[in-house]
Amino acid sequence: MEQRVRIVDIAEELGVSTATVSNVIHGKTKKISDQTVRRVQELLERRQYIPSMAGILLSQNNSRIIGVVVNDHIKYEGRVLEDGFVAAALNALLFELEESGYFMMVRAADDWNEIVRFASMWNMDGLVLMGFCENDYESLREKMHIPFVVYDGYFEENGRICNLIIDNYEGGRQVGEYLYHMGHRRILCVSDNDICVDKDRMDGCLAGVLAAAQASGCAAQTDRLQVPMSRRERLRFYEEQLPVIRRYTAVFVVSDAYAVELLCFMQQHRIRVPEEISVVGFDDTVLSRNCYPALTTVGQDAKGRAKAAVQALRELREGSLENPVRRLPVELVRRESVAEVNR
Repeated sequence: MEQRVRIVDIAEELGVSTATVSNVIHGKTKKISDQTVRRVQELLERRQYIPSMAGILLSQNNSRIIGVVVNDHIKYEGRVLEDGFVAAALNALLFELEESGYFMMVRAADDWNEIVRFASMWNMDGLVLMGFCENDYESLREKMHIPFVVYDGYFEENGRICNLIIDNYEGGRQVGEYLYHMGHRRILCVSDNDICVDKDRMDGCLAGVLAAAQASGCAAQTDRLQVPMSRRERLRFYEEQLPVIRRYTAVFVVSDAYAVELLCFMQQHRIRVPEEISVVGFDDTVLSRNCYPALTTVGQDAKGRAKAAVQALRELREGSLENPVRRLPVELVRRESVAEVNR
């Protein structure tokens, strides 16, 4: 029978003290570097010291577990984790948390009340919330005692909650300005709602077009088209609105997923992209780089936001959070789905 792994064996292999290994096992890691914590945890797993470790972690004040709750909105039709933006965000968080010695636990939920139950059930060290736009974060803060970070929340500033916002308005503004300078004077904005993130992106696009038009003295038309959230209904809607869509030389769609969908729809209906209609998305997901033509879009830094999230959770836990709202930059990524219009 193989001899059971002892704490002293782990300590000797890593060149650390038995007290360090014991403290990691029992969650007493305040005075131990994240790198050492991670090395000890990885060797404990590799040497199969895990069976007793899981229960110990959950029983301590410092479980090293960070929960990530993603809003399973009806528009995802049960496939929220397949969405390009969500997948990229989770991927970046996973590696950033592991680098800092944490475990990540993911849950997709369409019920706001499930968040408290989820966090309590697993004795988490912190939470990251994605896709919950205008929910009552103040009330949630009162129900939970662990720190949490929000991706793109819309609520009044709260020193006990960190809101990590990308500059959606600026991204839209860059799109509007770019399309105008490429000669487009009839621009259509497409989304499935007119609130929060999508509204900021469309408002920014309008502002970019207007500013460029005022500077050049040549007017432009910018309109909005709200589409259904169901893919089947959306494609039917595009069929009905095809004569309207054809009036525009460029379409700004507020997410890459919808933009690529519309691009494919146009190609199926013999509309050449970008020769007849240019298309721009938002998020710079893998999908935008692998479609044809490659999609011009607005890029956001998933890795940078993940780093900011982990840092904010640490500051919240230590009571040292100074900036509860952090606005992260975006940048227009120019590819082949936009053509210049000869004026």
